[in-house]
Amino acid sequence: MTRFDSVIFDLDGTLWNASEAITRAFQAASSSVDYIENDVTLAQVQAVTGQPYTVVYERLFPKLPADKLDEYRALCARHELAAAVDHGGAPYPGLAETLRYLRGRGYRLFIVSNCQLGYVEAFFKHSGLGEFFEGHQCYGTKLLSKAENIREVVADYGLQAPVYVGDTPGDLAASQGAGVPFIFATYGFGQLSEAEAPTRIHQLADLQELL
Repeated sequence: MTRFDSVIFDLDGTLWNASEAITRAFQAASSSVDYIENDVTLAQVQAVTGQPYTVVYERLFPKLPADKLDEYRALCARHELAAAVDHGGAPYPGLAETLRYLRGRGYRLFIVSNCQLGYVEAFFKHSGLGEFFEGHQCYGTKLLSKAENIREVVADYGLQAPVYVGDTPGDLAASQGAGVPFIFATYGFGQLSEAEAPTRIHQLADLQELL
């Protein structure tokens, strides 16, 4: 492995799993309107986790007219953020120990996610691990793509040799678009072949051997 100076993490499916709380948020939003016929399921939420924010709703509700889609997206966003703040998610095993190890080895740590503004802060609140991260960026800040946000973090913090850790094909594409090496978290929500993502971890603690 190349000697890296920093690690940029995806959030959902990489650091924690908040899909149950987010599913309940979608269901609460659907019950408050009369144009959503079927509740969103946990499997559906996990299938779109990590997708760009607008793409999530287009995939989940492809038949909604544009005006209703915009309205429902805004409604879901409020419920989703409330669920993240109030209930949070489950950090993956070994997270705190791995972050402590990486910081002890001198790695600078960051988060780049496709989430809305305030969601990363909810992760910090529930996990108590915000102290380990030097900075973070998300879709909700400037409505930029994940690749653009990775590039922005690299530039803003003067990173010389970063690596991105994520769990979906979209994370791989974003890291490639940003020109940053990629480590695939196989325990998350996406699937990638060995050929597509040869450098991989099966649990967070694997980073202690890899880096």
